[in-house]
Amino acid sequence: MSRTVYVNGAYLPEEEAKISVFDRGFLMADAVYEVTSVLGGKLIDFDGHAARLARSLSELDMQSPVTRDELLAIHREMVARNGIEDGLVYLQVTRGNPGDRDFAFPDPAKVPSGIVLFTQSKPGLADNPAAKVGMKVISIPDIRWGRRDIKTVQLLYPSMGKMMAKKAGCDDAWFTEDGAVTEGTSNNAYIVKGGTIITRQLSEDILHGITRAAVLRFANEAQMIVEERPFTIDEAKAADEAFVTSASAFVMPVVEIDGVKLGSGKPGPVATRLREIYLDESRKTAV
Repeated sequence: MSRTVYVNGAYLPEEEAKISVFDRGFLMADAVYEVTSVLGGKLIDFDGHAARLARSLSELDMQSPVTRDELLAIHREMVARNGIEDGLVYLQVTRGNPGDRDFAFPDPAKVPSGIVLFTQSKPGLADNPAAKVGMKVISIPDIRWGRRDIKTVQLLYPSMGKMMAKKAGCDDAWFTEDGAVTEGTSNNAYIVKGGTIITRQLSEDILHGITRAAVLRFANEAQMIVEERPFTIDEAKAADEAFVTSASAFVMPVVEIDGVKLGSGKPGPVATRLREIYLDESRKTAV
């Protein structure tokens, strides 16, 4: 059965969904996005994603085509129309279609922002077997633009990083800059040493992860020690355990970095416990 997608105010069969070749999201990667997980038919961390979307739009001087309440209603409608029990809702807002290609931004009063949403069904999303065995990552230089805190659709290098990892027989790549880890290709990165959770502090260098914020809050509530600072790739290789967080992977253990096994080579107790806490607490507040 065809999915229903949302394009600029209309719910359409995916085969009929179209955008202009002049849309700046297509021509300039002049767009931002969010991915919200769905568990049990409900949206996980929606408020956080809506707030980050508003921030990304503001940082790029882009107008939102819908209000926060309208956005929630569209998400819920998309989940209902596509019968999503477990899965994802992808949202993208572009600067719109000015009718021709130009580096200069169009006047937002004359060119409305574009908006697209689609869903992906992923039965058993929270029961990903990878969480039982952990991920293997490689490190690669971080050569992305400087505003990584804005969730833009400029994802070419992260895609290349994932392919580099795949070629190396691994699952993902961690970006490094001046010897320190910034983040993963599509996630925030953490190590655990002596019971302390270490992760890079918020700045323009990394994405301000919605799952990151929730996990650190839950870690503090569980009286775990959290240290927000850069850590080197050598520190990571010497860590007791490591993990990543993202909207679709939740908390995912990392068991190997650049061919070096961490601890026992199996998911560690901190990552395992945080995954349990995050899933339990997020389900309680899902909308």
